[in-house]
Amino acid sequence: MQVITLLSVIVLGIQIAYLLALLAAFLQKRKAIKTTVQPVSVIVCAHDEEENLKELIPVILRQNHPAFELIVVEDRSNDGTYDYLLEATQHDSRLKMVRVTNKPEAMNGKKFGITLGIKAAKYDWVLLTDADCRPANDNWIARMSEHFTPEAQIVVGYSPYQKLPGLLNSFIRFETLLTAVQFLGFGLLGKPYMGVGRNLAYRKSLFLDNKGFNKHLTVTGGDDDLFVNQHATKTNSQIALGFETVTFSTPKTTIRDFYYQKIRHLSVGKFYRTETKLLLGFFMLTLVSTWLFVLPSLFFGSHAYVLLALLAFRWVLLTILFRVASKGVGVDFEVWKTPFLDFIYAFYYLVAGWFALVAKKVQWKK
Repeated sequence: MQVITLLSVIVLGIQIAYLLALLAAFLQKRKAIKTTVQPVSVIVCAHDEEENLKELIPVILRQNHPAFELIVVEDRSNDGTYDYLLEATQHDSRLKMVRVTNKPEAMNGKKFGITLGIKAAKYDWVLLTDADCRPANDNWIARMSEHFTPEAQIVVGYSPYQKLPGLLNSFIRFETLLTAVQFLGFGLLGKPYMGVGRNLAYRKSLFLDNKGFNKHLTVTGGDDDLFVNQHATKTNSQIALGFETVTFSTPKTTIRDFYYQKIRHLSVGKFYRTETKLLLGFFMLTLVSTWLFVLPSLFFGSHAYVLLALLAFRWVLLTILFRVASKGVGVDFEVWKTPFLDFIYAFYYLVAGWFALVAKKVQWKK
């Protein structure tokens, strides 16, 4: 067997092992959680988000939960956000505004805004989302808070992008689900390593006792995944699954906007714990190598039938995993697209991952 064929078999074998482990994570029976009702402080940071807030705030305020407040951090907006919030806070005592007029030079605007919002929160549990996100229904806070057990300090939820027509949207949702399969799946296996700020909860005391984002002040972004990566453990973290725990986010509509968004997201990964970088690194390396090694081997190597069988088995596993995972999170995905999008993803990640790795400075829209 030629060297390239042997490498292809090894790569496919590692990929299959990863997929089987993640599939087992989503298939395992979860223990019922018994908790008492916990009060919650929902925090949203907003910069020029007047129109989004006009939609989001009524959705949050009609949530079916007996004890919560909504804190909107108005971050130096240039539109009518401040005036709208000033008026809206007069009509519901649960709605509060925290205003940012200046921020420390060395601190990212969103990190500073979240910090002020958390300090202003009157409850220990804070639940974060974005202005352009929408809870799946009126039970979002209630379903997320069901995971606020005495031992828990972090609860990680899922935030997919809205379904729109077109190949780009299909790829964005594929990429988002693949990312979620990893961080939710490994979280279910007792190795939590990230969350997304569009749907993430943790204790105010955890944040303040560990000096918030102090270790990552100079990093653009990372207010969600780096914080979870730093503090999440097998015993203090909960994974929230099911449609009622979901928040939907607005997707990018151009390749350029999506590309720069992902560069920002991926660039944060270099600051993960070493254990996490190894765990994810082998998964992504073998995913990309599947196509870099297997395609040449099929044409120029030996034992092509073995590679085809392994490749087909990997595709079947990936499709089943996407089906099971999408059912678990309660959001449908057209799994028949998986093999095609998987092929595109390998080359996308090869380019985006490299640029994110070498990027020295990443722009943030705010």
